[in-house]
Amino acid sequence: MGARRVGRDQQGLRDPLPLDSARASFALLVAGPAPLALNGRRFSALPNRKVALDEVRERMLRRRCSAGARDEVWAYLVRRSRREGAAWTLACTGMALPALSGVARWLGARFPGDAFDVHAEVLAGFLGGLATVDLGRPHVLPRLRWAAYRQGYAALMEALDAPVPVSGSGFRSVAPRSPVGHPDLVLARAVRAAVVSRGEADLIGATRLEDMPVATWADRHGTTVGAAYKARSRAEARLVAFIREECRTADPDDPAATAALDRLPGQPRKSTDGVSKTVPDPGLGKRGSTSPAPNRQLSLEGHRC
Repeated sequence: MGARRVGRDQQGLRDPLPLDSARASFALLVAGPAPLALNGRRFSALPNRKVALDEVRERMLRRRCSAGARDEVWAYLVRRSRREGAAWTLACTGMALPALSGVARWLGARFPGDAFDVHAEVLAGFLGGLATVDLGRPHVLPRLRWAAYRQGYAALMEALDAPVPVSGSGFRSVAPRSPVGHPDLVLARAVRAAVVSRGEADLIGATRLEDMPVATWADRHGTTVGAAYKARSRAEARLVAFIREECRTADPDDPAATAALDRLPGQPRKSTDGVSKTVPDPGLGKRGSTSPAPNRQLSLEGHRC
């Protein structure tokens, strides 16, 4: 596959990326006098008429559209895909393109090989998620996005773990630079390093990065709210130490790693007048957080080591 694409590239006939092909196919599904549509009467967020899927997607992206309304539509689409496949699987892909494109763009920018390959893995992860995602739980699309992201991330890690040739007196293998610190990547690396468990990573990801209150997470996992807060606090303390250690051992010539270390909670930072100042804990994010001590929340977004 890769050799064939190189040959076509040399002729100026580069293959379209998989998500670009999906976008073009989805456009055909919703074009013409009889576009693929939903009966709006079945859904609380849609008007009482047939609604073409591109319009459905537009309505789902509006801020005022509730998470419950999105789940209602997505559960229906996934069930149709499982029963009928073909057009409805493509419909699900087209509906998810805004989310999938963001994932593929982010991973592709860091992928050392052909971006086609990582885009294909993202799409494959999403399609695998269509067959397995639990429709009885909320946040259907975010969990499908996670499935796409995980498979694309695995391809990225495999590519980065490959030896990198360095010119000079022959060739040698060097360790790849650590990927930048997107919150998802930080949590994934911490799980791989046994710093936090998968359950702790799920707790942090769900309550810090998604729209899930801690009380909801605790109820679903059969624990108390207080125990969930304590578990998250202990896990985040280990995560902070892990991030600090990553930054200290990162490439000293990498300005991004140096800047990341400067942004860590409690690290001294030099001001423009040369005086060191202590940086307060900046907080991981506002979404979904119900912590009674927001000034002690962990920040993952800024760390690029």
